[in-house]
Amino acid sequence: MTGLRYVYAVCRPFGAALQSQLTGVGGDPPRLLTHRGLIAVVSHVPERDFAEGPLRAHLEDLEWLTATVRAHQCVIDALTAVTTPLPLRLGTVFRDDSGVRTMMEAREEDFLRTLDRLEGRVEWGVKVYAEEEPRAVERPAQPVSGRDYLRQRQLRNKATEDRWQKAEAFSDHLHRTLSLRAEDSRLHAPQNATLSGAAGKNILNAAYLVPRTDSEEFVELVDRTKDDAPGMRVELTGPWAAYSFTETTETTETTETPETEEERHS
Repeated sequence: MTGLRYVYAVCRPFGAALQSQLTGVGGDPPRLLTHRGLIAVVSHVPERDFAEGPLRAHLEDLEWLTATVRAHQCVIDALTAVTTPLPLRLGTVFRDDSGVRTMMEAREEDFLRTLDRLEGRVEWGVKVYAEEEPRAVERPAQPVSGRDYLRQRQLRNKATEDRWQKAEAFSDHLHRTLSLRAEDSRLHAPQNATLSGAAGKNILNAAYLVPRTDSEEFVELVDRTKDDAPGMRVELTGPWAAYSFTETTETTETTETPETEEERHS
C-alpha cells in the first residue's frame, strides 16, 4: 500500500499481539516497523490528507480532527495495554519507512533513555472543579439605598472570593498529597470551560506518573478525597500512556503540526 507513514509511538519490542481488529488513522491497521532495538508503530495515510498543506487545513476542521484524535488515541490505548509506549504527537508523518528509520536512528539515545524512565509506569489525570454558586431560593432584598447596594455587592464578592480560595487551598493540598504518591507530576493549564463543556471552574488540571503496581492505591487515594470537598468535583482519568512525561525533541519530515490537546486533557 502506498502513502505516507503515520507514526503513533515508539517502544521496545514486545511479545503480546495487538487487537486483531485494531485500526488506526484513516482506517488502516497499524503495523510494527523495527529498527535496531526499537519499534515504531505506523500506518499508511494518504498524502492528499497528510501532506503539510492538506494537514494544516484539516486541523481547522473540528469533525476531521476529532475523528483523527480518537483513532490516534485508540492505537495508543491498545499499545498501553501490552507495553510501555512513547507516544509521538498527533500528525507525525514521514514519506516512507526509510524516513521513519532515519528518525529512529537519529533519536535512538533519547528514545531509549525516556523508555527506560517510563517503563512500567502510566499517567493518571486529576482535575478539580469548583461548582457554580447555587442559586438562592429567595431573591435578596432590594437595596434601600446606594450604601445598602454596595454592602450587598461586597458581601457577594466576598462569598465568591472565599469559595475560590477554599477551592484553591483544597487543590493545592490534593496536588501535594498525590505528588508524594507519584514518581513525577505535571501541572497543566486550567481548562477553558467554553471549549471543554465541563461544568464549574477548573482549579486543578494535573497529571501524575505512577507505577502500574501502585495504580490501585493511587486511585483509592483520589476516591477518598471526593468526600472532603463540598462544592467541588474531583475527576480522575486514566490510565494513559505517559504523554505528559515524554520530554523528547520531536521532528517530522513532511509536516510540522502544532500540539493538539488529547482527549484525556479536554
